[in-house]
Amino acid sequence: MAKKICILALITILFSLGSPWVNPAFASLPNGNRLKDPYAILRNSLPIEQKELRELQNKLEDTSQDLRGSRWSAISKATSRSQFLVSNKKNQILDSMPAENKENASKLISNLKEELDELGQIANEKNKVSFLDVRRQSLKTIDEIESLLITKDFPYQIPSEYNNLPRLLGRANVEIKTSKGSMNAIIDGYNAPLTAGAFIDLSMKGFYDGLPINRAEEFFILQTGDPKGETIGYIDPDNNELRRVPLEIRTSSLEDTLYGETFEDVGLYTETPVLPFATLGTLGWAHSDTDLNDGSSQFFFFLYEAELNPAGRNLIDGRNAAFGYVIEGAEILNKLGVDDKIISITVLNGSENLKLKA
Repeated sequence: MAKKICILALITILFSLGSPWVNPAFASLPNGNRLKDPYAILRNSLPIEQKELRELQNKLEDTSQDLRGSRWSAISKATSRSQFLVSNKKNQILDSMPAENKENASKLISNLKEELDELGQIANEKNKVSFLDVRRQSLKTIDEIESLLITKDFPYQIPSEYNNLPRLLGRANVEIKTSKGSMNAIIDGYNAPLTAGAFIDLSMKGFYDGLPINRAEEFFILQTGDPKGETIGYIDPDNNELRRVPLEIRTSSLEDTLYGETFEDVGLYTETPVLPFATLGTLGWAHSDTDLNDGSSQFFFFLYEAELNPAGRNLIDGRNAAFGYVIEGAEILNKLGVDDKIISITVLNGSENLKLKA
């Protein structure tokens, strides 16, 4: 017990004296959701409003807690409700689709119905392993259906003062190779277009290739992106100046994305961002303690630890911008240290969503 108290005290000191890059603001712990699955976070952060699909998605996600307690009666009830939604609300879902996506969506809904029928049978048999496998596929199909709801028009306004900055108008998938192994991450440009845009732009330029892990704090962060030499970020060759990316955080309670302001600055002390620091491998953008808008190239991996940084109750939400999540290979983060490096970051798909300026 004494050891755990010491560790908690150490983490408190780290947050009050040193942030991603230099120093963070220190404020009260925010209350928020407890989602810890990166896939679920990414599903919930999509800019869509379709209540039947959302209910269907949440019903399946919520079976996780029932599975841990082997509450098969509740699981069967949730599965039955899911089957009802996909069978009886198909028309409402299709009516929400852009015309060019209706045919594809109809096929996916038919696939989902078959998957949920199988899931219902497995729930009756109380087979936990099989249930998890089929549920995973069902949620993947829901992912594909929800993605078809998104129109070509970017859903949020980016202030014109940032017209000269790259922006990712959608999502991208990247492979991050390190000296300890490889990871796969989803970069979310819907909720952090400028931050994600800067990261994808630099990744495609090979900027991060060979850069060391320059900061490693146990149970806290792994940071990289500091180039060799005296510069602390990316120097734009067009003007020979440091590219500065503003703090960018989106919350569901505000219509507009926050730029250059923390949650504390605007009085949102108990808010949870759309992209929370809630799971191992959350990607965050670093900035100094003196200027929220001087982030340039350095980023960090959040080392989620349930007891020290519980989801929805950490000291980074609302103070740094999250812009993506490691979805495969996150376990290698616990092996990385200052003796390691980024070998390469490769954009696997989504590069077409990158725009170099407005």
